[in-house]
Amino acid sequence: MTKHTEIMVERVQTGVRLEKRMVKVLKALAEYFDISLGDLLEGIVLHSFEGKSPFAGEAIVKINALKEIYDMDYDASASHRMIE
Repeated sequence: MTKHTEIMVERVQTGVRLEKRMVKVLKALAEYFDISLGDLLEGIVLHSFEGKSPFAGEAIVKINALKEIYDMDYDASASHRMIE
């Protein structure tokens, strides 16, 4: 068994603006995993920085259901086409 050691970090507040429906999906997903929104976002970023997907299997099914509930009707191809 691999021993996991804790890593001391300093967290800061951010003023990030995100698309409203995406935030609803992210908050619901964090609630589903019983973690904070910040912990969820940190995990997503750390996985993506290594070229890994942070989600698989049942989590993908849940994400797709939440996207439907909150009318998040776009995918990654929308990332550079969003306007206000």
